[in-house]
Amino acid sequence: MIQVVAKPDRLGYGPAMKQNDQPQADNASFGYQDVDPGEKPGLVRDVFSSVAGNYDLMNDLMSGGIHRLWKSTLIDLMRPKPDDTLLDVAGGTGDIAARFLDAGGGRATICDLTEAMVMTGRDRMIDEGRLTGIDWTVGDAQSLPVPDRSVTVYSIAFGLRNVTDISAALSEAYRVLKPGGRYFCLEFSHVALPFLDKLYDTYSFKVLPLLGQVVARDRDSYQYLAESIRRFPDQESLSKKMKAAGLDMVRYRNLSGGIAAIHSGWRT
Repeated sequence: MIQVVAKPDRLGYGPAMKQNDQPQADNASFGYQDVDPGEKPGLVRDVFSSVAGNYDLMNDLMSGGIHRLWKSTLIDLMRPKPDDTLLDVAGGTGDIAARFLDAGGGRATICDLTEAMVMTGRDRMIDEGRLTGIDWTVGDAQSLPVPDRSVTVYSIAFGLRNVTDISAALSEAYRVLKPGGRYFCLEFSHVALPFLDKLYDTYSFKVLPLLGQVVARDRDSYQYLAESIRRFPDQESLSKKMKAAGLDMVRYRNLSGGIAAIHSGWRT
């Protein structure tokens, strides 16, 4: 059964901001717009409700398929075992969970804020004949419908930048991990190679919204996704937030020159 814990609000965009500007006090960032924290979950749900049907296709088009290599690297770092239980937050259409199980993991639970993403993923798994090993739920990364110390692996791929309060989401990850459990975050990050930076900016703000307009017929949602990447903390800043949440042995690995990064840590 899929449990729905919230319903969408509205979607809106404000004037452009400078890259890496921080939200004002008591506000949350929604792309380059500052919004009331209570508004952001509804805005994010609207974005992903709109793109759910084309989400996997757009991932391939946007990255030229490279996201598949990033996800393979993530699973290699996880080293799933038969007694591992995965909580994949912002798990959307289920590709991380499926890879985890195929690599030898025991069981996976997918939790996503957007019901349309969960339904799309569940239907795809049924079509593929994958009927066991995965549970589906709708919920917020900042208030997970999961018991304390109940999973051995927590993952969030391309989802942490969409939460309202990153520190709250990290604290929730710590709460649900068993002692000895591992945390993994795969996320777009900050380019570490200067010559790649301008090229990546041009792609993000010119090509990406155009792809969204042509393929998904939704330019605004992909404009938001580009902006949300620029507002996300850099590698060192996110590492500090992870340590503040209680995670130990925090480290990160840049992918494709820092276009993406995998952060990891342990609950001891």
